[in-house]
Amino acid sequence: MDSNEARELNEICREVRTLTMDAIGRVGVGHVGGSLSIVDALVVLYHRHMRVDPQNPRKEGRDRFVLSKGHAGPALYAVLAGKGYFDKSLLATLNQPETRLPSHCDMNLTPGVDMTAGSLGQGISCAVGIALGARIRKDGARVYCVIGDGESQEGQVWEAAMYAAHMKLDRLIVFTDYNGQQLDAPIEEINSLEPLVDKWRAFGWNVIDVPDGHDVAAIDAAIVRAKTCREKPSMILLHTIKGKGVSFAVAAGATPTTSNHNMAVSKEQWRQALEELKGEGGHG
Repeated sequence: MDSNEARELNEICREVRTLTMDAIGRVGVGHVGGSLSIVDALVVLYHRHMRVDPQNPRKEGRDRFVLSKGHAGPALYAVLAGKGYFDKSLLATLNQPETRLPSHCDMNLTPGVDMTAGSLGQGISCAVGIALGARIRKDGARVYCVIGDGESQEGQVWEAAMYAAHMKLDRLIVFTDYNGQQLDAPIEEINSLEPLVDKWRAFGWNVIDVPDGHDVAAIDAAIVRAKTCREKPSMILLHTIKGKGVSFAVAAGATPTTSNHNMAVSKEQWRQALEELKGEGGHG
């Protein structure tokens, strides 16, 4: 990826974060932190790697994406709207009565959503099943999935990991959004995941560690590398910042008395977030 391509992707990331915060700000509450932390990975996937057709969301043989940490749906919705799956004006209905954009992703409501998610741990299991199905059909599809670090404390994640390795699902690429925080406190205080790289390798996965999970070039290089792996599924560990791009969201996750997981957003904070994102620079 050259510097111009990286610059273009970073601009898309800025727009996606803006759309995400605008949608959450309108309703006044939402999963801010974990939505903003995965924006860069979603943008690189949908704009560089995934074989999809927004005009035909159910096209056979398309690549699939499963957001196992389904509460981060606002970020996925913003990416899908940007790709043309539905009009961006629909984002204003996030979490509203009879919306097609619920807090957690629903494949029966939202064009472009490939799997319903919400109960943590189930999404990666579904992704494993989808990848196995694609192999049986021989349709050439790759399956991508994002899981959370707090979610990784679920036993079902490791059951899915064990089976994916057993079946040698090398067209399955999973990302861990390793932002270090979960609902109640930092990961290290609740139940440490370390050594996470060693754990995934021990389960038979190809593991790629990305120190800056907001560096679009590094994310792209990791995906390219994962695609070359044979007879093993790949895990890409993304070290991210929960609430990336919005100062008050990042700050809320840095104290023991506040949280940026599912947080209230006042009208003043809504305006502040949009203003900050206008001038966002650097990665993401």
